[in-house]
Amino acid sequence: MERKDVTLERAIRRLNARAWGISVGLVCGLGILIATNFLILKGGPDVGLHLGLLRAYFPGYSVSFLGSLIGFVYAFVIGYALGRVIGMVYNKLVEKA
Repeated sequence: MERKDVTLERAIRRLNARAWGISVGLVCGLGILIATNFLILKGGPDVGLHLGLLRAYFPGYSVSFLGSLIGFVYAFVIGYALGRVIGMVYNKLVEKA
């Protein structure tokens, strides 16, 4: 009887790695999208001077509306991978416990 409880508890504690990937990807992607478009709307002499440095890591990114969409895609992919890794590592740790 006790063995069933342990199996049920492990199944409940497991994470859906794909859901974690999508949620972390969306948070990262929307963060870049919102930050870039906020700076565009804010305006000024040097719009997004620091945020524009992301083009070193995200080829094609710029502080523009099209650049915010490109940045969203890059950040989503990186966030998705990070979320999947977090979910997989967590699930491995739950299996060992």
